[in-house]
Amino acid sequence: MAVASVAANTAPPVPRPPVPTSVAATRRERPASPAKPVQSPGASVQHEGFQAKGHQPVDAFAAIKQRAATALFEKMGARFNDSAITEAELRSTAREELTRIIDSEQVPLTADERSRLVRDVADDVLGYGPLQRLLDDPDVTEIMVNRMDQIYVERKGQLTLTESMFSSEDHLRKVIERIVSKVGRRIDESSPLVDARLEDGSRVNAVIPPLAVGGSSLTIRKFSKVPLTVRNLIEFGTLTPEMAELLNACVKAKLNIIVSGGTGTGKTTLLNVLSSFLPANERIVTIEDAVELQIQQAHVVRLESRPPNTEGKGEVTIRELLRNSLRMRPDRIVVGEVRGGESLDMLQAMNTGHDGSLSTVHSNSPRDAVARLETLVLMAGMDLPLRAIREQIASAVNLIIQISRLRDGTRRITHVTEVQGMEGDIVTLQDAFVFDYSAGVDQHGRFLGTPVPTGIRPRFIDRFEDLGIHVSAGVFGAPVASSGRH
Repeated sequence: MAVASVAANTAPPVPRPPVPTSVAATRRERPASPAKPVQSPGASVQHEGFQAKGHQPVDAFAAIKQRAATALFEKMGARFNDSAITEAELRSTAREELTRIIDSEQVPLTADERSRLVRDVADDVLGYGPLQRLLDDPDVTEIMVNRMDQIYVERKGQLTLTESMFSSEDHLRKVIERIVSKVGRRIDESSPLVDARLEDGSRVNAVIPPLAVGGSSLTIRKFSKVPLTVRNLIEFGTLTPEMAELLNACVKAKLNIIVSGGTGTGKTTLLNVLSSFLPANERIVTIEDAVELQIQQAHVVRLESRPPNTEGKGEVTIRELLRNSLRMRPDRIVVGEVRGGESLDMLQAMNTGHDGSLSTVHSNSPRDAVARLETLVLMAGMDLPLRAIREQIASAVNLIIQISRLRDGTRRITHVTEVQGMEGDIVTLQDAFVFDYSAGVDQHGRFLGTPVPTGIRPRFIDRFEDLGIHVSAGVFGAPVASSGRH
């Protein structure tokens, strides 16, 4: 908790009325002027989630809280970052220490005050400080710490500045170190950026000085404690029931699917939903940089890459894990995201009997996704001609699903596109669904449109019929103005 610092004032103190002993014992000495106490322009007090700037006096309860947290840090020491200690053991030990610290303060506290003090210090020391309440808020989907005194959150797709802040850069660094140490990662001046995750799977990225010039930066993308279902996405307007029926059939027919989208568009969430269509009797191998997927089936092997250690050794890349997964007798391979040379191995796996693979890629349209895959394959270091790469993509990938975050903050599927093959040197794409922007927006600026079928029957429908998979006749609807061929 941040406690305001009071600017030094050389004016002599003015006599004041006596203060009750229980409060006086907990107040910090503050200089006074004939008019009122003087504070520095940046002085602020944060108490119970409320930050008052300017002329608020230092809260006595906040002062006790700060001293208790500091004393607990000193007594517990490195045990806070010891991954060998379970969370339950840590909390139990810390609460015992905290009880002794509060008793040593010899300040009369009611039962409610004592309970609140323990909870607040637990947030600071055992939890993630001022971030804890934001993490517990179900409406917050992303937390962005630009520096120790500036924290933004995303609610319903909109960014807002919160009143929460850390007490110091050191306080922020302690929270970052606590997060990364739990998953066996490290962050220091020699390795000043790191990807990690929280216990619930939420994605964390941290950058510290000297790379972060204005102070340490922390970004947390929260994951729902209860995985979103296809019904949730239909209610949100991300997709339609007809599209959900088609995607279900595509997964069951073992089509190779790429989910394409920009940062924060919901690619991983959509990948989770697609994975819910996987049959329960198949062996699934997931490969990720940081475990984020919430696969609900029982027969799942989860693999996670590993960064190099302090000596620069021991790194295990996504590409190595992908190659190893081919020896694990997988029925389905799910790659959290392809962002390098592993894309070549993934395409080869798709082309050599591992049908039904799923992955995501960063791009802004289905056509861009194909170009992005071409670039990633070239990063594998193989001197392949461009036409050979495109033939690999055309034969391996069956479907590209484009998801976008629109300017109203909502996440919508804007294209469901079939990869039909090659025409000359060009990979041919055909849209089955496109988002209808022509419907306009409502009075709140929210898009009224939904993904609508182009009316063109994809070629993979023949595969459905061979496998005995049926989709409703109305799934593809009536043709829209554009054929969607590109």
